[in-house]
Amino acid sequence: MVGEPPLLAVRQAVLGFGPRPLFSGLDLSLASGDKACLVGRNGAGKSSLMKVLAGEIALDKGERFLQPGTKVAYLEQEPDLRGHSTVGDFVASGLPADQRDDAYRVDSALSDLDLAPDRTTSPLSGGEARRAALARLIVGAPDIILLDEPTNHLDLKAIGWLEGYLRGFRGALLLISHDRALLRAVSQSVLWLDRGMIRKRDKGFDGFEDWAERVRAEEAEAAHKLNRKIAAETRWSVEGITARRKRNQGRLRALAAMRAERRARPAPTGTAKIDVAAAERSGKLVLNARDLAKSFGANRLFSGFSTRLLRGDRVGVIGPNGAGKTTLVRVLIGLEPPDAGAVTLGANVEIAWFDQRRESLDPEATLQESLIPHGGDMIQVGDRQRHITSYINDFLFEPGQLRSPVKSLSGGERNRLLLARLFARPSNLLVLDEPTNDLDMETLDLLEDVLGAYKGTFVLISHDRDFLDRLVTSTIALEGDGTIGEYVGGYSDYARQRPAQSRPADRHRRRGTAQPAKPKPKSEPTKLSYKDQRALTELPKRIDALDQEIATIEQSLTDLDLYRRDPERHRTLSTRLEIATGEKSAAEDQWLDLAARAEALAR
Repeated sequence: MVGEPPLLAVRQAVLGFGPRPLFSGLDLSLASGDKACLVGRNGAGKSSLMKVLAGEIALDKGERFLQPGTKVAYLEQEPDLRGHSTVGDFVASGLPADQRDDAYRVDSALSDLDLAPDRTTSPLSGGEARRAALARLIVGAPDIILLDEPTNHLDLKAIGWLEGYLRGFRGALLLISHDRALLRAVSQSVLWLDRGMIRKRDKGFDGFEDWAERVRAEEAEAAHKLNRKIAAETRWSVEGITARRKRNQGRLRALAAMRAERRARPAPTGTAKIDVAAAERSGKLVLNARDLAKSFGANRLFSGFSTRLLRGDRVGVIGPNGAGKTTLVRVLIGLEPPDAGAVTLGANVEIAWFDQRRESLDPEATLQESLIPHGGDMIQVGDRQRHITSYINDFLFEPGQLRSPVKSLSGGERNRLLLARLFARPSNLLVLDEPTNDLDMETLDLLEDVLGAYKGTFVLISHDRDFLDRLVTSTIALEGDGTIGEYVGGYSDYARQRPAQSRPADRHRRRGTAQPAKPKPKSEPTKLSYKDQRALTELPKRIDALDQEIATIEQSLTDLDLYRRDPERHRTLSTRLEIATGEKSAAEDQWLDLAARAEALAR
């Protein structure tokens, strides 16, 4: 808040010795009422700075100031519940010593987050451990809250609760998160940690990315001007310098200073370059699931669920933790059998599976062994070979990390390693289970671009509302009570369409348009009409033509300079892309209806 004295501050902070400390000469302060988000690349030092503010680690130089009597609550990326037998004991440890017996505080905090105090801590899932850590954080009524990626492993209900709590919090807040929707809802200012420096924007996260692009562009322009000036002064310095030496020492000193300034400028950070190895194009029908059911004991996850995936579909899967999202997807791709119903894969379907639990990574194996298990230094990426050093550089790994064991990698690095391995395999059906956890925003943006340009089909399990809204065209929602439905669009569209109470007729709808079954006429036709039979034959050609048109338009729109050169053409192409996509969807729905009728009549 303007004019408020700081509750917590660091001044001239330095962390990490050597030529490239994490940050140097850094100043940052938090006053009561401040709600700031801390953003920056993975490896920029955000978590380290948060630990400095929390008093977990000491600065190498500089000072940390905390207003006497101020209570600081800190949520780290990986909550540690060891040493506490029950969730209640763990949460109570967040109370001041003189309030440890106030059980009602613990019960209240846990009630908000749907956890029982007598639950043992050892078998908690990642989402449950995160909720327990949030309960411990709020139970002591802190003055300052420091949150490092609080939404990792949280489901949408818990994220909604957290958003509401933070919006109503009256103390000081500093938040690290890749969840743009949460940042937009909560933050009032942005602290950008970039190459060891903090830049502050006195507005919320909404609009930050455009502002950051302008800052980068201004930096690039300033660097370009400096380089041109150095080049001009260097030419002057070598042309007749002997005759000028005495009267131009000041100019030479200025040239030396400019060169020193250029050397001191932080180098631009790298950007991950992700591409997906494409398999042979799949058939039009990728997957057909009929009347699927799955339960574990008395816990029914879903039943009577039917869906079809067509080539190019982009499907999101959402629901509370434990609702059965991963189980549903595993059933759909044949990794787990259903209790009832059947799944049929279409022709030429090649599946690539991103495992949320990272079970497919051997923690003792090196990065190189994880990517090339049979040895060597060349990796097969689709139909070509690449040197392992070049390939890992695309995913922001240093060559020296090739011999590092997986267990030494951060959460974000492990996710990037899994993506590197996944995307080397040819596929036309990508199945991604929570791929966004621990990724920084730049890598998230790149992953979004890759998925947006992916020519195959993908299924995405995620709690990231913004990521879903940007990517998926339909959403399968498991409500946690055995109810399941499919809705047009992303998360925001689901939130608008979802009924206040799920009705049986709503549970198994395709593309959000559940209709009660119509009674069959007493005298049914034995075959399709001539018009319908002709449409059944001609529609695939129409769909393929629209596919080609859409691909051509999308390719044209990848030209980043098109809008600057010809904004009218950019608008025309964008409009046509939207229309063609709608025409394709309508044609696919019509073909599916006709194919289903033809199949029923043939029985």
